[in-house]
Amino acid sequence: MNAVPADEVEFTRFVGVGETADLSVILVNYNTAHLLERCLGHLRAASRGLAVRVVIVDNASRDGSAAFIRENLPDCVLVANEANVGFGRANNQALALCPGPYVLLLNVDAFVYPDALTKCLQHMTDNARCGVLGARLLNMAGQGFYTGRPFPDRWHDFLIKTGLRREPAHVMLPLDARPPSGDSWHCDWVVGCFYMVRREVIERIGLFDARYFLYFEEVDHCRAVWRAGWTVECLASAHVIHIGGASAESEGELTADGRQISELQIESELLYFRKHNGLTGLLSTVMLALAVNAVLALKWVLKGRRPAGLKVFWRNALTVCRLAVQTRLGVRATR
Repeated sequence: MNAVPADEVEFTRFVGVGETADLSVILVNYNTAHLLERCLGHLRAASRGLAVRVVIVDNASRDGSAAFIRENLPDCVLVANEANVGFGRANNQALALCPGPYVLLLNVDAFVYPDALTKCLQHMTDNARCGVLGARLLNMAGQGFYTGRPFPDRWHDFLIKTGLRREPAHVMLPLDARPPSGDSWHCDWVVGCFYMVRREVIERIGLFDARYFLYFEEVDHCRAVWRAGWTVECLASAHVIHIGGASAESEGELTADGRQISELQIESELLYFRKHNGLTGLLSTVMLALAVNAVLALKWVLKGRRPAGLKVFWRNALTVCRLAVQTRLGVRATR
């Protein structure tokens, strides 16, 4: 199966303010103007036969994104922020402009296949208890991987990060891999690059906790979805190409895989475990994070590598401690 190139897409107009919409799509843009046309080209192809409203929230990009959207994307609703308010808050901000029974949160670096929207909407219609739906993600090499994840486990993460347990970061799947039953997997949470949520869910439990500037907001939200009695699922037959890390590349120190801004990830992790596991959960998260850096530093020395490289582990440990203090032990965000 091949995605449709953006320059070959027949133009499909998105519906404007005041018009009825089957689906509202929110794009949060931060320094990714170079990807907007490609993303929206695929989205237009997937919107044929549907009434789709597109709201783009620009988080004070420095690359001229807002001007580009005004000049080239007149059928998209633009919300231009004067400051970067983060991913979760920007999506929350757009909800007032999003009519219709379903809302799709879509990353600018995610390119939907032509049939992805219709398949997802049909699945949501046929499965009234499905509150959040993800898709089968593909990387640029065409490899598919499971977009659903288990909820974070601190001890499991410790074993993986220290190399004491071997496990791939993502479960890779062939394109013809079938879910255990039917056409969808049930999972704890789905990656927020393609996150379709039922309007009824939003009206009952809201969308994202505004304390998460970036990362963990969809994990936290999916916990609330499950508690409220809906399911979280991943549709096997809906395909989305995801580059990953496009906005993160423009700002901040990245994690080892080059995709996430480490300080933001650490802060969100502290907020998440304090919220769901209390003070004990926060303290254990800090201690295990420090233990990870200690183990990695020891392995570095035992391998005879240059002592200067130990600064990375020391700096990371200090960041964990600093953020624990600045967040008042995980109860408030720093921005």
